Amino acid sequence: MVNMFLYHNDINDLYIFEENNKIINISYGPMNIEYIEKETDLIKETYKQIKEYMNRKRRNFEIPLQTKGTVFQNKVWEELKKIPYGKTVSYKYIAEKINNPKAYRAVGMANNRNPISIIIPCHRVIGEDGSLVGYGGGLHIKRELLKIEGILI
Repeated sequence: MVNMFLYHNDINDLYIFEENNKIINISYGPMNIEYIEKETDLIKETYKQIKEYMNRKRRNFEIPLQTKGTVFQNKVWEELKKIPYGKTVSYKYIAEKINNPKAYRAVGMANNRNPISIIIPCHRVIGEDGSLVGYGGGLHIKRELLKIEGILI
């Protein structure tokens, strides 16, 4: 069974979902999946680490994750995890890193479907020209996350 707990924070509400002792989703709105509202130890620890990140006291997360996506999406999400704190890359860069250089639009779609916001840092992907483009939670949230990391756009 999937457990979910809702937290309110300075940027936006965070819905954290756990299944089989792994985080499967962190989103800014409710998901259309069946769940029990329960604050488990893993969900508490995940939120604790997110708060530390938002307070500039954490740069890396130590949370067990489980993504459910296509082979392509999972390749993109794995590459996103490699983007260092405080750095940004382009969609084209990610496409090249997964050996599919013309797939930058598909990378954008995979970014948009990233199920584990913040921890899988899709907010660190920007336009080739340095512009702030696309974020499932809204550009205002992406901007705030980048500000936390010292990146001003």
